[in-house]
Order: sequence, then structure tokens, then C-alpha cells
Amino acid sequence: MTVWRGYIGNETLKIGELAEMANVTKRTVDYYTNLGLLKAERSASNYRYYTVGELERLRRIEGYKRENLSLEDIKEIFKQDMEASSAIEETGLQLKHKMDGLNEDLQEVINLIKKDEKNELLLKKQISRESMALIQSLLVLLV
Repeated sequence: MTVWRGYIGNETLKIGELAEMANVTKRTVDYYTNLGLLKAERSASNYRYYTVGELERLRRIEGYKRENLSLEDIKEIFKQDMEASSAIEETGLQLKHKMDGLNEDLQEVINLIKKDEKNELLLKKQISRESMALIQSLLVLLV
């Protein structure tokens, strides 16, 4: 959740408030919205509302413009950011699936060991305390 000068991330701003906070005109906000650089939600009465996240995005746009990037270049940067974010999310999901599989395998091993007290004692002797702590930590994270 973003906090910015008393605003909390789930609050919305009217176009004038957004423009004032970013030190741009309402016309600029409208233009960026029409280009797809900013996203607005419409109310039932057709007013545009922006999240505080869009304020941060607007500030990035203005920063890129000060670096003499074109709006097309900025749009491409945002597109690449979105693709990178999706790739990271996908990698995270893949990692979660792998860890779920490892958790299932580990549970099977633990259940087999618990069935045979002799194997349990042998395993405890062979596994170092650090390894056991790591396994227990992984189990806590997976559960």
C-alpha cells in the first residue's frame, strides 16, 4: 500500500487533484490518459478517478520527459516494465509449484520414516543440525 502525503494506496484522486499533486495541467493528465499512459476509473456519474499509483506513474512520465524521451519511448518503457513484471510473476508461480512438489515428496519421506523407528533414528544421526533446521524452515514456509 502506497502512502503519500496523507493518501493511502486505495484512495482515488480526481483529475484536478492528480494534476495539482504532479504539478501538471488537467489537460496533460487527460492527454496521457487518452494515450494510454495513465489509467482512470469512471464513476457512475462519469467522473474520472485515478489511484495514487497513477500519481507515481505520472511523475515517472514527467521524469522521462525531462530526460528528453518521447511519449512513444515512455510507452515502450512501461510496456517492457509490464512484461518484466509478468515474467517475474510467472517465475514465482513456477517456483511455488516446484516447492509444492518438494513439500509433497518431503511429506512422503517423513511419513515413511515415521513408520519405521529404526530408520528415523538412523536418519537423525546422518542429518546435521543445520540441515534439519533448514528442512524445518522450508516446511514452515511451505505450510
